[in-house]
Amino acid sequence: GAAFWQTISGEHGLDGSGVYNGTSDLQLERMNVYFNEASNNKYVPRAVLVDLEPGTMDAVRAGPFGQLFRPTTSSLASLVPVSL
Repeated sequence: GAAFWQTISGEHGLDGSGVYNGTSDLQLERMNVYFNEASNNKYVPRAVLVDLEPGTMDAVRAGPFGQLFRPTTSSLASLVPVSL
């Protein structure tokens, strides 16, 4: 998942924190397919991140594009055994 967002961000001229640094109107043309504008020239992914392993979410947040995601759009799910 992180590699996908890194690639899409680059194609749309976004840096690791979601700030638009592009030079082409084409980069902005379909920005709203994958991103919402949070503030002036700052974009956040239109995504909810869910994983069962805490290490995966930590790795995404600590990676080069970790600042791209809002903390409220990621969730760590846990499986709880159920007795029958």
